[in-house]
Amino acid sequence: CIYVAIDQKRSTVAQLVKRLTDADAMKYTIVVSATASDAAPLQYLAPYSGCSMGEYFRDNGKHALIIYDDLSKQAVAYRQMSLLLRRPPGREAYPGDVFYLHSRLLERAAKMNDHFGGGSLTALPVIETQAGDVSAYIPTNVISITDGQIFLETELFYKGIRPAINVGLSVSRVGSAAQTRAMKQVAG
Repeated sequence: CIYVAIDQKRSTVAQLVKRLTDADAMKYTIVVSATASDAAPLQYLAPYSGCSMGEYFRDNGKHALIIYDDLSKQAVAYRQMSLLLRRPPGREAYPGDVFYLHSRLLERAAKMNDHFGGGSLTALPVIETQAGDVSAYIPTNVISITDGQIFLETELFYKGIRPAINVGLSVSRVGSAAQTRAMKQVAG
């Protein structure tokens, strides 16, 4: 498992590492961190570094999981760099190629053919929404790239509903294809 922490406080990353250590999970976990105090180029590059590590395992016949926490912060770092480079801003001041930024990264997650080692890399991108707005630029871009999304809602969490999944906004594009015939009949 590779966990990529982007623009998080050092103390938050330290807490995560402590939890993983206490659970004896650090022996199979890599943590890549570009904290809030790190420069924007490091926050931009961290997901690519983590992905390269995951690809190593995938290409050697292993199965790896990579969690990008969170890609909206990487997009902000990319926007900062692009504005400094005087690239023309687009929607929400993001550069026009921000969609390509995330699609290029997320499409590196794949299941390899047995001829190429049979390994896999599964990506779980995290996107923070502002006030639950999934129609903002970065959330819509990532939603259009992925095979679905799980939308977590703070209101449900504070009501004691855990996991705090909003089933109305959570979608799976492959859900029905992965269900058995009996499951489809029960679900309607």
